[in-house]
Amino acid sequence: MKLLQRLSLVPAILSLVAPIAQASELNVPEVSKRAATSEQVTSVFQFSDIYPTDWAYQALSSLVEQYGCVAGYPNRAFRGNRAMTRFEAAALLNACLNRVGEVTDGVRRLTKEFEAELAVLGGRADGLEARIGELEATRFSTTTKLRGKTDFFIGGVGYEDRGKCNRQGGACTDDSISFSYRYTLNMDTSFTGKDMLYVRLRAGNMNNIWTQNDSYLSDAKSGDNSLKVDKIWYHFSPIRSSIGEFKFTVGGLVENYYMLETPTRYKPILKAFKLGGYGTVMGASTGQGIGLQWRQNSSRGKSGFNAATTYVADGGDGAKSAFKEGMLGENTDMIWLNQAGYSSRRWGVFALYGLKKADIDRKTGRVDVKAAMGYSTPAAKKLGRSLSVIGLRSYWSPKRNGLIPQISTGIDFGIAGTSRSSQAERTFGWMAGLNWRNAFLEGNNLAIGLGSYSSYATKIKGASSNKESNFAIEAYYDFQITDNIKITPAVFWISNAEGNAQVDGANKVGVLAKASFRF
Repeated sequence: MKLLQRLSLVPAILSLVAPIAQASELNVPEVSKRAATSEQVTSVFQFSDIYPTDWAYQALSSLVEQYGCVAGYPNRAFRGNRAMTRFEAAALLNACLNRVGEVTDGVRRLTKEFEAELAVLGGRADGLEARIGELEATRFSTTTKLRGKTDFFIGGVGYEDRGKCNRQGGACTDDSISFSYRYTLNMDTSFTGKDMLYVRLRAGNMNNIWTQNDSYLSDAKSGDNSLKVDKIWYHFSPIRSSIGEFKFTVGGLVENYYMLETPTRYKPILKAFKLGGYGTVMGASTGQGIGLQWRQNSSRGKSGFNAATTYVADGGDGAKSAFKEGMLGENTDMIWLNQAGYSSRRWGVFALYGLKKADIDRKTGRVDVKAAMGYSTPAAKKLGRSLSVIGLRSYWSPKRNGLIPQISTGIDFGIAGTSRSSQAERTFGWMAGLNWRNAFLEGNNLAIGLGSYSSYATKIKGASSNKESNFAIEAYYDFQITDNIKITPAVFWISNAEGNAQVDGANKVGVLAKASFRF
């Protein structure tokens, strides 16, 4: 503490001796030896030439009245406008620092009075130091941040007419209550401060209604309770210039949308509403990928341009070397996705273009629908080898939370390259998401999403009746129990999810509750 006390005096003393450098260069024979002829004072008011309007008044008052280390001339003058020699400055600085180091009677009295309390505080400080040492010795990593989350799901679905659906060959059988979970560990590792190695470990047991194509949840994780590496990639920013920041991403398990600016702000229950519509543009499969992203330099909260180009090969094909596959092989299922946008914290608009190529099964001639459309739909089952998609995304947030919600939208148009009849030549999808933040209670959220259940065919080659359609709507409410615990009841309705191929009675309503624990 003595060192800190001494250092606290330095600004005040320096304010008095600032002209020293100039004074040392002057030849002033009449300068008095202030340190030798001075008389000690106890109040700044004893100086005859010091006034409250002087710029150094507060500094002098502190030095005189608190520390008593400033003296004046025998005639009670301070002569603050005269130059000071280096000798005088040294004598003044030494006197003040010596006074700070003295232990006064008051300090001795207080030390004795609070001797027991000081001993307790000293013991606690020693204990904290020991605990910090233990934590440093056993900490997870000096470079890695670990974030975890556990989600529990309980609920089920009911069908419009389950019996009729099954009599016509449908599979409307899994409508009982189920209890499922998803467990996630995220590890962010930085080596330079401008990079990040991301690894996600995930497990789940959701081989049930929540992972079926016509009721797939956004947070679903199909699995056998095994903890596996679910995502892994590395991104770095080697170029930061006046025009913006460039970020490169390479990954062994990555999806295209992880290498883009997030184009919406609505977090859905159904996967079909994810990222403004998870059917054509955003529908993807995890695989080997590379990406380049650029963001314009802009002030915090201000709008700016962004752009990205990404390439991901199907997870199976990308790791193979046979049959002309591999990451860039001619038989490799791949997704090349590009985005350009202009956004701020409150609003944003984005244009996307995607080219998706699906491999054709060598035995049956069928198309790999997961690579063609993101996941199975009637339109995907009829697609040819390639699909070009144009998409638009946007979001807008009000300045204040209230009756006006945050709005997210998406729309997709797909054109398939096909020469066979009964294959889709055009596809279409849309969604809109509304989110009321702090609804009813601080920290809680109310949300409603609606739109097409993935994309569907609007033109089929050689067919007299082209148009298919589907629809879904959902609503949920987030109860923020604590900072790390959230309960989310939700309900949704899905109509004609399989398009024209759906049997009567298969429309479904789902009810569930999700509990999320973050750590």
